[in-house]
Amino acid sequence: MADLILGQVLSFSADPFVEGPEAARLDSQGGVLVEGGRIIAVGRAGDLRAAHPAARVHDHGRALISAGFVDAHVHYPQTAIIASWGKRLIDWLNLYTFPEEMRFADPGYARVVAARYFDLTQANGTTSACSYCTIHPESVDAFFTEAQARGARVWAGKTCMDRDTAPEGLRDSPQSAHDDSAALLARWHGVDRLSYVITPRFSPTSTEAQLEALGALWAAHPDCLMQTHLSEQTDEIAWVKALYPTARDYLDTYERHGLLGRGGLYGHAIWLEEREKARLREVDASLIHCPTSNTFIGSGLFDMAGLKADGHRIGLATDTGGGSSFSMLRTMAAAYEVAQLRGRALHPSELWWLATLGSARALLADDRIGNIAPGMEADLVAVDLASTAAIEQATARAEDIWQALFPTIMMGDDRAIRSVWVGGRKVK
Repeated sequence: MADLILGQVLSFSADPFVEGPEAARLDSQGGVLVEGGRIIAVGRAGDLRAAHPAARVHDHGRALISAGFVDAHVHYPQTAIIASWGKRLIDWLNLYTFPEEMRFADPGYARVVAARYFDLTQANGTTSACSYCTIHPESVDAFFTEAQARGARVWAGKTCMDRDTAPEGLRDSPQSAHDDSAALLARWHGVDRLSYVITPRFSPTSTEAQLEALGALWAAHPDCLMQTHLSEQTDEIAWVKALYPTARDYLDTYERHGLLGRGGLYGHAIWLEEREKARLREVDASLIHCPTSNTFIGSGLFDMAGLKADGHRIGLATDTGGGSSFSMLRTMAAAYEVAQLRGRALHPSELWWLATLGSARALLADDRIGNIAPGMEADLVAVDLASTAAIEQATARAEDIWQALFPTIMMGDDRAIRSVWVGGRKVK
């Protein structure tokens, strides 16, 4: 049986960074018809009711019906350590991240955390995510198994580290990194809505031999994405220069080993040099903005305006647990605040696009998720634009949809997420 979801339906015909707010389309009395996990029709509520009288109706009144949020860079194994106090990146890894990731050698623990991660993120309206796992293949199996049971479109990969800059309990080798990743790729990639991502954590924790092995794996499987970190903090960059003294810059440590290209996801990318920007744009790589993480760990201010103006492909992400929230609403708010500090007020249409279609585009999946249109996969969220007293009184003064939506972007949380559909199935 088909489901008919009614409300104020928001979709995009183009990139609002390029076309302005007119790139978004709002039907204030709209509807989305869903069947078999896909969007079958989009139109006026009355027309869809008349044409499909047998459909189950979910009438959300003045709530906003949007594509579900797409989180383009997360560390699901860090779920339990989110909002741990203080420290810079390198200290954060050694004090919190690495000890927690060692626990994922236990498949039972990995399964518990994977289920908790999806519970928390789906409650916040996130329907797709791209996650780092740990070096343990069991951590990948746990994430994909949970996503598969929920019918979610996700990306994930075994995080590879073989340098002694990582603790002994979290190191593999060039050969095992390649072979484990290849086996996991063969087991999961393209199964249902699951995609494998080749995942060197970052250059400081991989030898050149391991980067070379993973570059060869990517070359053998160019339909996969590749994810890593790039230029998050200035002391990290100095660390990379010390470890790779002959590299032209941080990006070159990836480029020389076959880890630069379209489908490459480069998290943070705050302190880029001009050569790096030019090469990333030339190959059409994706930069992933992680604003709550960047402010929480004190990394710096991402240049959204400059990079978008230069034509870069950019996604938005929570970066949990370095990021301090599972909510893409809070992440949009942080992106707005970071851009303000750089002198550019992002429009609500730009923020919402980043959290949906922009992130889907960064993951090369904008033909499947991130928007509301016939044929797209039915990952949807109904957002209450008056979820708290503070938001309701601000929304009451609104003269257009953007003024009505902006208070929820800045002050909203999981209370604003009224309903969530993943693959056409209602999960909240």
